[in-house]
Amino acid sequence: MHRIDWDIVWNEKEGQEGMEEYHDRSLRGRVFQRLREDILSGVYHEHEELREITIGEELGVSRTPVREALRQLELEGLVTIIPNKGAYVTGITPKDVYDIYKIRSMLEGMCARWATEHITEKQIEELEEVLLLSEFHLQKKGGEQAEQVTELDGKFHKVLYEASNSRILEHVLSDFHKYVQMARAMSVGEKNRAVRSIQEHREILEAIKDRDGELAEELANRHILNVMKNLHLSEQVVRRENREEQEEI
Repeated sequence: MHRIDWDIVWNEKEGQEGMEEYHDRSLRGRVFQRLREDILSGVYHEHEELREITIGEELGVSRTPVREALRQLELEGLVTIIPNKGAYVTGITPKDVYDIYKIRSMLEGMCARWATEHITEKQIEELEEVLLLSEFHLQKKGGEQAEQVTELDGKFHKVLYEASNSRILEHVLSDFHKYVQMARAMSVGEKNRAVRSIQEHREILEAIKDRDGELAEELANRHILNVMKNLHLSEQVVRRENREEQEEI
């Protein structure tokens, strides 16, 4: 008779269970990211119901990872789950957008200041390339122009966040950037604002290259405040819109 090595059996079992658990987490994560992206980009609208069965069929998954992803989205404030009724999109309110830009108007400056100390030559080259491509696409005509310029605007900020050499700051600002992507597209999609935005990016980059942290911080903060002004984001406007929404309800 062959003797069974139970240590090997248990190790194999634990390995299989570990792989299954990893697969479940990975699947849940993919569903969460997809739903989050769709909510933030406007695929799903405010108050729209998110049906587990429908989403599961669309994504080719069971209801379990969808249900878990919806719970996670509820923790982020993007979804409201009403017991015995369903899950509904909360979305991003005008107040949320205002708050995010107000916070960004302070953190982006810190990011630019830190970038003057840590940015690499490769990252400087990446930013230069982004600006050249932005200027090139801005001259093009057609519907794709705004989309490409918006994408490059996001790329500029992404590289800048990485250049801060702070994982925490990069994570926070990247999340904020995703949360207001519809507002960003509206702002950068306006040609006059897009031209000014690229110029502001150029000035920020020059200050960083000159290792002038104070100027880079000031320019980056002002850049976000200019976006807010272009989007007509102010406390008064937000309060008025919130009042109008409550009156409609």
